[in-house]
Order: sequence, then structure tokens, then C-alpha cells
Amino acid sequence: MEVKRRLYNSAANPLVLKPSRPLPRETGVIGAGTTGVDIGYYLKSSLADMRLILVDADGQALNGAEKQFTNYVKNSVDKKKIKEEQGQRILNNVVYTTGYNEIKNADLVIEASAEDISLKKEILHKVEAAVSASAIITSHTGLFPPDRIFAEMKNPARATAIHFFAPVLRSIPVELAAWEKVSREVVDYLSWLFAMTAKTALITDNAVCLMLGRIWNNWCNEAAYLLDGAAAGMIDHVAEEFASEGPFRTLNATKGTDIVFEGNTLQMEEGDHYMPSPALKSTQPWETKKPGSALDVPEDKKNMIRDRLLGILFSQSFDIVDRGIGTPEDLNFGCQVALGFNKGPMDIMLDMGENKVDQTINRFRSQRRGFPGPKRPYQDYQNFRRYILLDEIDGVKIMTIRRPQAMNAIREELNNEIMALLKEYENDPGTKGFVLTGYGTAAFSAGADIGTFPDMLGDIEKGTQAARDWAKVQPYMDQLGKPIVAAINGVALGGGLELAIRCHGMVATANARFQFPEVMLGILPAIGGTIVPYRKWPKGAGLFHEMLCLARPINVKEALEIGMVSKVAGSYYEMIEEAIREVSNLSGRIKRIPDGKVDMPKMAMPENPMAGKLALSKESISIIIKTVEKGGRAERFADALEIGYRGFGEIACTGAAKEGVAAFMEKRAPVFKR
Repeated sequence: MEVKRRLYNSAANPLVLKPSRPLPRETGVIGAGTTGVDIGYYLKSSLADMRLILVDADGQALNGAEKQFTNYVKNSVDKKKIKEEQGQRILNNVVYTTGYNEIKNADLVIEASAEDISLKKEILHKVEAAVSASAIITSHTGLFPPDRIFAEMKNPARATAIHFFAPVLRSIPVELAAWEKVSREVVDYLSWLFAMTAKTALITDNAVCLMLGRIWNNWCNEAAYLLDGAAAGMIDHVAEEFASEGPFRTLNATKGTDIVFEGNTLQMEEGDHYMPSPALKSTQPWETKKPGSALDVPEDKKNMIRDRLLGILFSQSFDIVDRGIGTPEDLNFGCQVALGFNKGPMDIMLDMGENKVDQTINRFRSQRRGFPGPKRPYQDYQNFRRYILLDEIDGVKIMTIRRPQAMNAIREELNNEIMALLKEYENDPGTKGFVLTGYGTAAFSAGADIGTFPDMLGDIEKGTQAARDWAKVQPYMDQLGKPIVAAINGVALGGGLELAIRCHGMVATANARFQFPEVMLGILPAIGGTIVPYRKWPKGAGLFHEMLCLARPINVKEALEIGMVSKVAGSYYEMIEEAIREVSNLSGRIKRIPDGKVDMPKMAMPENPMAGKLALSKESISIIIKTVEKGGRAERFADALEIGYRGFGEIACTGAAKEGVAAFMEKRAPVFKR
């Protein structure tokens, strides 16, 4: 907790803070290589009307950057990712220059030159002389700690190191160093800016290779040392148990061996055990196979490779947490979304169990003398929330769902974390209530993970019980003694919407959208979506019919008109303010979901049910209609919920459900026969 308070001493979710400055009107990017162009394109894609100045001493590099920028836009337009008008806005107001005078009015400057600290210092000296006193200055690096980069800067309080991951446009995390001399205002603002532009800042301490570089460089370096006893293809094949592809395939694609070599050379300050493998100096690509390819690896070699790779991963993870270089939640999250690990290192440890982790790290340290091991009990490294960020404002606990890689989709462990927090603070006299929201500006929650759905298809009892199991947190919220308000910061879909509607109140931003898309998968909302809306907002019954049977989305204006939403805010920060006020308004006046029959208009089967261009299943819709009507006739709310669970069990036995779920998993449009 001490490390978390130091790195995140303002807020875990930067969007709950009032920004100290507006979004940048002008940004300078120094360095017109691939990284600089990619950073510039990411910024212009998010802030199309911003003025971007790309600076490079090499005029040819600038010409290449302009072509690359134009190609990025053309490809996005051709693939219909953006409209032509948006593409033109991105291309407008971009300046390519060899001179620093153009950045004099920049609000933000990102130095993105080669990983050469002398060059970086030289560039940053010119930047500081060119920009205003209020401009924020950053250096993009995966190697150097900021105290070395900015050692000669006149005003280091406005400067820090950042690190994007490739591909910059799509990769979510950005490492952001909170070093000794940078002001908290700058760290908070940059965290807010990244969150506003679909990124997630991972705050790190002042350290060589920051946080994730220490994981990646050592993972690759250890793989290179393993070449003494195994081929690169074998090592990659074993590594695929833990990552989307092996280290050598990634190094071939990124030409990243020099960075790994230099990163481990820098880490040798901490001991010779970090010495880079001579194999990293190879100029030839390593021979690897496509991920998932069959390869026979002898069991003894497989175990040796597995032990060494897990050993270095665990060693670096323990060291990062013990030294406060980063938090365990950021480390676990970052390894997945930045480095391509299937699970974070702490999750791998959790799956293995304490005894096997101890055996693995001890074997590794006996073979590779000098590497760090754990300095505290194993359970201490597991004592963190993986999916929920917690902040407090005016006695209200703000719970933020942070799964931006899945648009904040719900999963069982996430629900368990919400439940644990509600139980922890429900009887706390200093807690007035709760706000539940999503990370970023795009989604409150885009639904529930459906990876477990195939297991219950065709079994009505399994399906019914699964719905009950998924719904553990909602009934607890129903009876919660303190108000809980949903702050809808974008789309609320499916299971995410089912979570939101069980809160005691709802506020939203103007871009909020609400939808039950389950019928497009041949199923129905399992945990109250067919029951709760009709009892809480009977005025909207007609809309709810369309939402359930035709996957019709409703906007925030419609939600406001039927009483689902009480306030609409102009920004995320204002939404949180409104949610906190709503907690106060509801204190002592929580309106419970009522018992009694529900008076609703009759539901009719559409003649040709469609959701956009998708022809829907009448078989599914008939079960939805039956479930809604039967639930509406129930005298007790608890009985109505059971009818909803049973409806899911019934629909899970249909051919439509089997086809819809299979199509989703196979990333194709379903074809319903009934």
C-alpha cells in the first residue's frame, strides 16, 4: 500500500480528478523515425484538431514521416476504420520541420529520438530553450531513468520519462515515471491525458528500464542464454505456454535485440548477473515457427526451458514489487496488455501455488546466482485487486472497472472484487456510499466474457445455475444499506448493463449508450435484464421490449426520459461529481426494487426480426417474450429473478444459442435457422 500511495497519491483513476489544463492544442514530437511518427499519429487520431509539429534534423526523415503519416490515414480510410473527413482532419495542421522555433507554442513536447542518452540530452536542451515555461516536456524511453535524462534541465519539475509500446496506436499502456523532481501536477495531467486518449498510464518509479522493460529484457536475455542447450524454435514453443509468441519471434519482428542488450548492460549496475548474452549480438534472424505450430520438445528440455523462463519472470516480478518500481496490479496488467503474456506473472504464480513457485524460484536462483528472490511472504504478492481501482472523494468510494483491453467487460473475479469492497466498507462509518464506473471514456462495461458459455449449452439445469452464480453481486447490491450509483461513461452493454441497473441510481455522460445485444447471440440477459428494468422503470416497458427482442440501443436522452438516468454530465469529471451528489441524495432514501405484478404492454413477435442487417432467431425471441411476461406476473421480485435465470437455462438449450455463441467465438456473423 505504501508504494501505491507514493506512485498514485492523487488518484488511481486519473479521470476522477479535475484536469489542471485542457487537452493540448499544440504538441511537438522530436524525432521523425517510426516511433515518433507512430506517437504523432496516435495523438492526431485522438485529437484530430490539435496542431502537431514533427521535428527532425534530417530532412529526408521528415519526407519519409510525411509519407508514412499519409499512408496510415489512407489505410484507415480504406479499411473503413475512419471516415474520409476524419482522415483529412488528421492530416491537416501537421507541420514537418527541421527547426525548433515551430514548437515555441507547444503545450506538450515528446522527445522520441534514438535510445542514446547524449543525443536525448542535446535535444532536450534545445527543447527547453524553445518552449514556454508552462510546456510539459517528456522523453520517450524504455531504458533510461528520468533523473539521468533530465539531470541538466533548468526546470525538471515539468519533465518526465514516458514509454509507449508497439504498435503505438493500438497498444493500451504507457509507462509514466513519477520521479523525485517531477511535479505531481504534471504526472496527474499526463495520466489524465492518456486516459482521455484511450491509453492507460502505468506509474513507475525512477528505475533503469522502468518496469515492463525489466520484465521483457530479462525474459529475452534468459531465452538467449538458453540457446546453449536448446534451439530458438524450441524455446519459443515452450514460451508460448505463457505468451502469445516466443521471445525470438518477437525479436526477429521488432529488431529489438540491441535494446535488450543495452537494457541488460544498464542493469549490470545492479550486479553482473544481468550481463547480456553474447548471442544477442547475432546479426542473423533466429529460426522460429509460427505460434501454435507443432514441435516435439523432449520433456527434459521442456522442463529446463520452462523453469528458467518462469524463474526470470518471477525474479523480476518480485524485485519490481519489493523495490516499489511499480505496483503489482500494474505489473500484472502491463505484462498482458503490453508484452503479450496470456496471464500476468502474479496470476501464473496464483495458478501454480506457493510450493511450486518456491521450488521454481529457488531452482532458478541456484542456477543463476545473484538474481533477486521474494523478500516477503508469498501471499503478500497476491494481496491486490486485479480489476477494480479504488478512490475516495468526500467519503464516497469510487470503484473503477479497469479492463480497457476488453472494454471493461465483466468476469467472475471482477464481480468478486466489487463484492469484497462493498462488504469491507458497508459498515464503515466514514463511507457514505459507492460509485461504480468504468475506466476511460468509451465504456462503462461492454458486457460479460462469454468464454464459459459453451460449457452449459444444451443443459437447462447447468444454464440456470450458471445464471444464478453470475448474479451473486447483484442481489447483494439490492439490499445494500448504503447507496451505490452507476456512473455510465460510455457504452453499457449486456452483463455490464445488468450490473448498472442494479445500482440505486444512474448518472451518465452525453455519449452513454445502453443495449442488451444478447438476442444477437441467440441468448437472453441472464442476470436480471429480462426482469429488473420493468420493475424499476415501468414507463420504459415498450423500449425494453425492443432492447431485449431486437437488440435496440437507447441513448442517454431516452434513458433520461424514462427515469433510468437522473443526470447527464458534460465530462467524466463532472459525471463523477454528479454521482457523488446522487449518493448524498439517496442516503436514507434508497428505493428498493418492488414486489408485485408488473403492468406492461403486451409483447408481440416481430414478423421479420432484425438487428441491423442480422436476421434474428424467432425461437430465441419467443423464449425472451415468455420469460419477460412470466417474470412480470410474479408476485415476488425474488421469484421473478428465478424465472429470468430459468429463461437463460431454457434458451441455452436452443440451436440458436449454440450457433450464436459459436459465431461469436469464431468472429463471424451467426446464421439462425429458427
